[in-house]
Amino acid sequence: MSPRCAIILLAFVAGLAGGPALAQQAPAPASAVDEAAAANAAEQARVPERIEIGLSTQAIGVTSDFTGQALTIFGAIDNVDPLVHRQGRYDIFVIIEGPRSELVTRRKARVFGIWMNVESQSFDNTPQSYLIASTRLARDITSLDTLARLSLGIGQIRVQPHPDKKQAREVEAFTAALRRLKQDAGLYREFPGGVQFISQSLFRAEVALPANVPLGQHRARAYLFRNGELVGQTQAPLRIAKAGFEFAISDFARNHSLYYGLASVLLALFIGWLGRIVFKKD
Repeated sequence: MSPRCAIILLAFVAGLAGGPALAQQAPAPASAVDEAAAANAAEQARVPERIEIGLSTQAIGVTSDFTGQALTIFGAIDNVDPLVHRQGRYDIFVIIEGPRSELVTRRKARVFGIWMNVESQSFDNTPQSYLIASTRLARDITSLDTLARLSLGIGQIRVQPHPDKKQAREVEAFTAALRRLKQDAGLYREFPGGVQFISQSLFRAEVALPANVPLGQHRARAYLFRNGELVGQTQAPLRIAKAGFEFAISDFARNHSLYYGLASVLLALFIGWLGRIVFKKD
């Protein structure tokens, strides 16, 4: 073999040996990609958060001197991500929603100089009260679409206008009036910043129940958000009912209506007779 052929052969062999080496060196930065992939896999495999709540009381008695009450909601988050918590990327909504019923909004106008109800709009299955607390402003937590889907916020409360012949603009005006009247009565309220973390996994919220809070079965709901995405929710019952002498009279009238009617008649006769004796002229 000539020296020139030997040199060409050695160069060719070196090229074959060096080619794979060069090909193997190209993906060297793949370690960073592998770390990112591992992080994503760990994120997907991570146990999801869960939220739990408990109320300071599950039953509230309303007496004649009831002026409202502060309700405290305690909660815990299971499987908290410490990094997410330190970065302040957990957010919570707590809602106290009253019993649902049909509500009616009326519009008054002058008719021959007298104010009269001239038009009305009924709303089916609408909460009589709605109190919502959150870690911050709702619009800073998640998108408007999510707020509307979950009915988070006074402006997002789902109302069901009773179908009639009104135009959409008129229905919107009555809906806005319903929300405004409820807010004026203190039955629809928002408490931004009313939910606070007291540790990495514990939080508390305080909601002021108004003096005119409706009686019946209420529902406490809590929603947990992570980076603006809903990751958990839960609820707990709350009962608000009459208590004391008023409750006894109301319960007796409801369960023993016949005896209640007879007792009322006898009491009226007795008071009339007693008044006649006291104010009798000699």
